Amino acid sequence: MPSERWKILVSGIVQGVGFRPFVYRLASGRDLVGFVANTPEGVAIEAQGPVAQLQDLMVALREEAPPLAQVGEIVAVPIPLRLEGEFILRHTANSGPISTLISPDVAVCEACLAEFFDPADRRFRYPFINCTNCGPRYTIVQRIPYDRPHTTMRGFVMCAACQREYDDPGNRRFHAQPNCCPECGPRLSLLGADGRQVAERDEVPKEVARRLAAGEIVAVKGVGGFHLAVDAANAKAIARLRQRKGRAAKPLAVMVPDLAAARKVCRLEALEEQALTSQERPIVLAGKKEGHGLAAEVAPGYDQFGLILPYAPLHYLLFQESAQALVMTSANLSEEPICIDNDEAVQRLLGIADCFLVHDRGINLPCDDSLVALQAGMIRQIRRSRGFAPKPIGLTETGAMVLGVGAELKNTVCLLKEHQAFCSQHIGDLKNLEAYRVFQQSLGQLAALFEISPVLVAHDLHPQYLSSRWAAEQKVPTLAVQHHHAHLVACLAENRQTGPAIGIILDGAGYGPDQTIWGGEVLLGDARGYQRFAALESLPLPGGDAAVQAPWRTALSYLHAAFGMDLPDLP
Repeated sequence: MPSERWKILVSGIVQGVGFRPFVYRLASGRDLVGFVANTPEGVAIEAQGPVAQLQDLMVALREEAPPLAQVGEIVAVPIPLRLEGEFILRHTANSGPISTLISPDVAVCEACLAEFFDPADRRFRYPFINCTNCGPRYTIVQRIPYDRPHTTMRGFVMCAACQREYDDPGNRRFHAQPNCCPECGPRLSLLGADGRQVAERDEVPKEVARRLAAGEIVAVKGVGGFHLAVDAANAKAIARLRQRKGRAAKPLAVMVPDLAAARKVCRLEALEEQALTSQERPIVLAGKKEGHGLAAEVAPGYDQFGLILPYAPLHYLLFQESAQALVMTSANLSEEPICIDNDEAVQRLLGIADCFLVHDRGINLPCDDSLVALQAGMIRQIRRSRGFAPKPIGLTETGAMVLGVGAELKNTVCLLKEHQAFCSQHIGDLKNLEAYRVFQQSLGQLAALFEISPVLVAHDLHPQYLSSRWAAEQKVPTLAVQHHHAHLVACLAENRQTGPAIGIILDGAGYGPDQTIWGGEVLLGDARGYQRFAALESLPLPGGDAAVQAPWRTALSYLHAAFGMDLPDLP
């Protein structure tokens, strides 16, 4: 049978997910020769052999792809034959336009967990165990192509045993960039409130467990940043956490060791269980169960808990020694981004955390836990962050490179490239200086990872929002978008509709084109424009933005509008 040589380019999420080793095994098993390499455009393959085997390879690339891969376009063109005797993995090519995608961070897989719990395994209870099918990705990558020198793992030189795994095409860790073990990889240590080390390595888990049992607040460095952890059954510890963090009443997320424990705490529907155990591992809002055993202070006045299962090996290590439910809330003061650096955490959490469970693997960008809820028969994302970002959202149309910089509260940014929208992780409230710094860093990271130079920046109509002011400083055209019109169009996009549609927007402040603050209206429109069909009557806002944070001010304004000077005395 005559042979041909095909040049194949595979786009999508194909770097950092074991795709090159997968291609190597496919090609070698079909007696093909050539090579596979990471490139900025995706995974490049040159394969040579019988046409039937090449066609079979093309089918297998999509149908048998690794669990974390998301294969996009596969393009193959014939090229001249070459004299070669084997199929090899080539070093990464660094030149060319970027079109490859980066995997989000992924929960530890079952194969790694089996090794983690096996006393005979060399990675027994090792809190950084990972392979090509799991582990950190987005939070450790600094630039692409996704290779170890381009990540925060670059300072850890693999030991001989890890290197053998990395070089073995039959191994699950073949070309796994974060590959490590207790001999060569990141290590744990425990710092006191003053930042001085009080325990290291094997001593750490038991000391952390002792402190949690004593009611201490432990700052835990995870995948996307630090959490503040306390025993979820300890009412006094939770009250102290709330007081120190400045979070008086908002619900706190709870981590439980497994699905069986989750079922004891909440009434779970099948879709909620699927979300809890998914590789994204979001926080899932679910109804409280009678006799759940958690302190009332976790979510006072609410009929739901925010539950999350362990997603990092470190979490499983904690549950081997600690309580069966832990409050795991973001390590920050209210409105600030989460801490990601050890020294930064000790400084910013001074007076909040009693001790710090840290490690020496760097986090490139903060990435909060994602939040989902079951609504109207489907799981809906409330906060799209760790586990999902920067996975693109597919669009039905191809457009220009546009950057959307969002509003000022609960900010997220979005970059459009061709038929995909790349949304950042949750950033936070830009009035906070640290959050604004993360906003700028995230914009730079997304633009670099996906080689996007926007030709237009879309921003909120409010001229004083920091995101709007940032947009005005850029040397590209800008487009101001009314806040509530953006809500309408976002709802249309989420439901794959183009409109026109009637939108009822019961949101807070939204700067209007009439230079008043809108809040509560019915809009009729689509992405191209809108009509303000109905709205609440405009009223003075005592204190301006302060009225948004203190609704009693707005209520007083309504009373004054209704009664005027005859407003009765209020108790």
